[in-house]
Amino acid sequence: MKKWLALAALMLPLFLAGCSHPHPAYVEPPPPPDFPAIAQQGYHDGFAAARHDAEHGKPPDIERHPKFRHPPVPPPAGEEYRRGFKRGYEMFVHHG
Repeated sequence: MKKWLALAALMLPLFLAGCSHPHPAYVEPPPPPDFPAIAQQGYHDGFAAARHDAEHGKPPDIERHPKFRHPPVPPPAGEEYRRGFKRGYEMFVHHG
């Protein structure tokens, strides 16, 4: 009985430590300086969407994201937002 108790006491830190696999850290590079504010917002959202896809094992597909299909900005700025979103998504996919 003492052996089991000693073994359990030695193994406890290993069970509490959990998985020791490193998790990748994705650093978002800044958007191009010539991007207007709406394109910068799209860039950030696109990078985050691609990171989400990668973290969940999904293949890259920009068309899957509602914010790309239906930008959360007024209609005249939609294309500018989508341009930024696409650039951020591609930045993660190719360099993330």
